Amino acid sequence: MKRNPKAGEPLVVAVSINGEKSKETNPHVPRSHDEIVATALACYAAGASILHAHNKDVGLTGEAAAEDYLAAWRRVREARPGALWYPTLTRAGGAELEHVKLIDDAIGLEFACVDPGAVAVARLDADGLPSGRYYANSFDQIRSAFAQLEERRLGAQIAIYEPAYLRITLAYHHAGRLPPGSVVNFYFGGPYGLLGQNSLSFGLPPTRASLDAYLDLLGDCGLPWTVSVWGGDLLATELPALAIARGGHVQIGLESHWDPVKKPRNEDQVAEVARLAEAAGRPLADRAATLAAWHSPRG
Repeated sequence: MKRNPKAGEPLVVAVSINGEKSKETNPHVPRSHDEIVATALACYAAGASILHAHNKDVGLTGEAAAEDYLAAWRRVREARPGALWYPTLTRAGGAELEHVKLIDDAIGLEFACVDPGAVAVARLDADGLPSGRYYANSFDQIRSAFAQLEERRLGAQIAIYEPAYLRITLAYHHAGRLPPGSVVNFYFGGPYGLLGQNSLSFGLPPTRASLDAYLDLLGDCGLPWTVSVWGGDLLATELPALAIARGGHVQIGLESHWDPVKKPRNEDQVAEVARLAEAAGRPLADRAATLAAWHSPRG
């Protein structure tokens, strides 16, 4: 059997546990503070080393948003000191990071989100035509968000919905203005898109050729990367195995998962990735290995 050249390198398993998904979509989506705490601890126990979470209401901003997060994550940190996680952005815009600063001051963070671009969020109408809006962050918002995280010494968790997102990210990297500890998260568009059935998908499909295209763009810049499928099932594709074999990492979780039949738990998905990693000879990263693999300045 040919040896995996990346065997022995720690694999980071990241989990986006909820997003704005409802229990009607999947009854296992954690929405209450108690559910978020229980899900987080189950995912860490299954082998995840970092979690991404939304709070109960992404419409909240500033102190209200921070307190909503802290109601759950103070308890997680008490049960599992040093557990890695990061919050989402608010609907106020990509440069509104006051809640991130307040959470960092209260319990510490290592990473925060930046979405450097625009993507269509749309359903298909009765004629099969897209109708919806663009989720967009302006170049001024992107510049401000990266600058705030650089000042705070927080790594940027960068969503790559479309190839242009990566080109923008690389411009910051080549200019020396990307915050240390930044990670590019490749978001492949699944068959159901961001909104579920009758939704317009986005970006590149979850295939080997699409991953090759992103890695060609990424080149030898050294930025760590993850794979995920939004509006589909990552584990039904070859992307996890490819990422494990090529030195990437895996982002799983119910925020991105959509299937009209399968209703997994977050921790079930983590356990499946753990089995793939074990078979390939890549140990699961713990906190220290995650911070090292992702070049965190707070490692």
